[in-house]
Amino acid sequence: WILGIGALWAWDAAFLYRPAYLRLQAAFVNTMAGATLTVLFTLVLGWSAGLVLDSLSRRSSRVPYLLLTFTLNLIRSLPQIVGILIGYMLLTIFIERDIVRSTYLHLVWTALLISVFTFLELADLLRERIDQYRKTDFFNAMLCCGIPERRIINVDVLWKNSLAHIIQKLIATFGMAIFLQCSIDFIISVGLSMD
Repeated sequence: WILGIGALWAWDAAFLYRPAYLRLQAAFVNTMAGATLTVLFTLVLGWSAGLVLDSLSRRSSRVPYLLLTFTLNLIRSLPQIVGILIGYMLLTIFIERDIVRSTYLHLVWTALLISVFTFLELADLLRERIDQYRKTDFFNAMLCCGIPERRIINVDVLWKNSLAHIIQKLIATFGMAIFLQCSIDFIISVGLSMD
């Protein structure tokens, strides 16, 4: 992939009109930066949601767990493209009213918006991994040794034993972020533009 992108970059540098080449470079860098930010936001939101849902699911009072699950299921039920289009509409309103001025804030807003619709997959993966290890003697043995449950989940279950799964999901999120950015940009620039 990197060799292919490098070859395309070299070809464009050699044969593309200079102003168009500079715009293409800026678009590529913005897309990669947006996808990277989306992965970071997805990691933070997904890890937090996974741990909070795991903690709330084991409490005696089920009301907070049910409310949070209902809220997350509302996000899950909205198609990603529709949700991101609504977010883009809000961003456009903020830009028109001069609330958001910086182009970097546009990028951060877009990345955060996409991560809102991608973090649930990571949260589900983390909860599955935690539930799988909870059923084994590994988890109970560590609890009997006096190791705090928070450390068992974060370090031993997720970091040491599930890192490959998490990295694979984050790579998929990176690809999904690029796909969603390109899809939304295409819808806005071709489908909704008047000129």
